[in-house]
Amino acid sequence: MTKEKEVLHLPVVIEQDEDEIYIVSCPVYKGCHSYGKTIEEALGNLKEVIEMCVEE
Repeated sequence: MTKEKEVLHLPVVIEQDEDEIYIVSCPVYKGCHSYGKTIEEALGNLKEVIEMCVEE
């Protein structure tokens, strides 16, 4: 059996700190946040965190 991936549409908050690092979070899941040097990197990292949150 193949497990199909479910598509989720979740709100994401993007901020930039004084060191120009992007901090991203998903307010739907408590403690679900990450960061990166670019928005793309930060969102990719956040996607991994969201996947862990969904598995719990």
